[in-house]
Amino acid sequence: MNTKNRTLVYATNIMAMVFWSFSFIWYKAVFLYLQPFTTTLARLIISAVLLFTVAALLGKLQKIDFKGFKMIFALAFFEPFIYSIGESLGMKLVSPTTGAVIVALIPLFVPIFASIFIKEKISVMNIVGILLSFIGVLFVIISRNLELVVSVKGLLFMGLAVMAAIVYSIRLKKLTTLYNPLTLIAWQNIISAVLVLPLVLIFDVKHWNTSMFCIDAVIPLLKLTIFASSLAFLFYSNAVQVLGAVRANIFTNLIPVFTATLSFFLLNEKLLFHNILGIVMVITGLILSQSNCTLFRRKLLFFNLTSAQNFGECYIILIRLFSKYANKMQ
Repeated sequence: MNTKNRTLVYATNIMAMVFWSFSFIWYKAVFLYLQPFTTTLARLIISAVLLFTVAALLGKLQKIDFKGFKMIFALAFFEPFIYSIGESLGMKLVSPTTGAVIVALIPLFVPIFASIFIKEKISVMNIVGILLSFIGVLFVIISRNLELVVSVKGLLFMGLAVMAAIVYSIRLKKLTTLYNPLTLIAWQNIISAVLVLPLVLIFDVKHWNTSMFCIDAVIPLLKLTIFASSLAFLFYSNAVQVLGAVRANIFTNLIPVFTATLSFFLLNEKLLFHNILGIVMVITGLILSQSNCTLFRRKLLFFNLTSAQNFGECYIILIRLFSKYANKMQ
């Protein structure tokens, strides 16, 4: 690939990070009118319809065989399905900056995941980066009086999103060699929408009202759909295909910087010195942890979770877990 095209890939991947940074702001606006599961379902359906239409008009919609469908289903199960649920429920309980800092830990934990499942060695720089970033997160979520200033439940939900994104990033590389980004993202969104639908029917329908359709709800929802659920994923998938998952993931280091800046100017979110120091430490730790990562040099991580039976069991378990917290979250 020539320098001009590679520069375009870098530029579009940075734009993906900008869109995902804005998504933490848009979530707060949407949640004034919509429940998390409804928000996720709406953005997935609209995005899928948009992408299928664009792919068909451009002649980019590829046929998916049964084997390919199983692989895409496995991908969609982790992200957008699990990721979106964890992120949307978490973002009801934490600030945009805190959410962005936690999500930015994704590339940090990829080497750990690899060491557990495919016996990749963790380098000294990985360990230094992990420790530095962990301390940085503490600076973000703890007050001057050493009190936890964020919801533990919110942190757990955001942690679920992070774990789902790690699996997604690892599995995505293989699929980008088989299908173009338009086909891939369109199918993963429609599959995830089907998985989310039962959660909406169980938990959210009783909360529906006419305010859902007001302009103040629709505009940020459309922004989430077009920019965060569609364009950002397309740009990121293309970056993974060209740069590899490790290099493409390094760009997520920019998300907490963008989000903190946006929250400061748009939401008047206060950032104390130790919060800013924590963000800097997280980003520094992430960069250090990536400096010697060899995850994709020789092999990829593929989990033995491709059967419909295993995913069905996981899905039922998740439904039951969410039901325990439904009343508290709503």
